[in-house]
Amino acid sequence: MREYELYLILDAEAEEEAIQATIGKVSQLISAGHGGTGGEVIQVEVRGKRRLAFPIKKKLDGYDVIMTFQTPPPALAEIERVLKLDEKVLRYLLLRRDEI
Repeated sequence: MREYELYLILDAEAEEEAIQATIGKVSQLISAGHGGTGGEVIQVEVRGKRRLAFPIKKKLDGYDVIMTFQTPPPALAEIERVLKLDEKVLRYLLLRRDEI
């Protein structure tokens, strides 16, 4: 399994329960993995509400979350599909962490 970082910018106008539900849904997808091989969430850093440098989808504020996890590469397609469909996700960035 490889290690990845996921940067999420969520809609700051969403309720706290909806934000936590989105974080939980992504964590559950990572744990379920793809093809029976589950991944592991290493760390979830909730940075909270912040002012964006520029408007995204006409929003000036965003809710920042950084997730570090391990999962097999085929599971990433399903994670990205779910993030694209979720209306609370304004922007995301998925990066592979190189071994140091």
